[in-house]
Amino acid sequence: MASDHPKSIYNLKSAICNLTIEIADDDIAGQTTDAVVNAANDHFWMGAGVAGAIKRRGGEEIEREAMALGPVDPGECVITSGGRLAARYVIHAAVMGQDLQTSAQLIERATRNSLALADAHRLESIAFPAFGTGVGGFPLDECARIMITACRDHAARSLRLVRFVLFGRTPYRTFVATAGELLGTPAGDDPESPL
Repeated sequence: MASDHPKSIYNLKSAICNLTIEIADDDIAGQTTDAVVNAANDHFWMGAGVAGAIKRRGGEEIEREAMALGPVDPGECVITSGGRLAARYVIHAAVMGQDLQTSAQLIERATRNSLALADAHRLESIAFPAFGTGVGGFPLDECARIMITACRDHAARSLRLVRFVLFGRTPYRTFVATAGELLGTPAGDDPESPL
C-alpha cells in the first residue's frame, strides 16, 4: 500500500552502511515492510499507542505470541508473526519496563537490537516508530538523534531499508530536521520538509 504522505529519503553508502533511510508521516500498522517494530514493555502486553494500533489491525495473536516470549530485560527484542498486518513480522522492542519509564540508553539498545534481529532473520526492510515518546514521555528530538545515529552506524547484512513512521507533522518534521543534521540533504523530494 503506497502512502500519499510526504517522505524524506536518505541514501547511506559507506564501508559499514548500505541503507536507505526513509522518514514518513503515516500509519505504522499499514506498512508493507518485512517487519514493523512495536515500542513495547518488557512483558509485551499491548495497550495503547503504537502497540494498540498494531494489535487492532494485526490481531490479538500478535500479543499472545509476544507475551509467550517474555518477559525480557528492557532493551531486548523478540520477533513474532505479523498476524493480519501487511508486514510479515513484528519486532517487539522492550523500550521500557513495567514502570513505563525509558531512557536514552534503553532507546539506543532497543534500536540496535531491533536492527540486529532484522538482519538475523534476513529481513530487507523494517519500519520503526519513535521509541519512548508516547507513554514513556521521552523528548522527540533526542529520540530522533539516538535512533537515526544507531541506523547510520549499523553494519547491515540483509537490511536495505529503514523507515521511520511518525504520526503527525511535528514528529515528522523533528525527525527530518535531525536526519538533515546527521545525514545531510535528503534524496527524496518533500515540499514540506524543513530542510
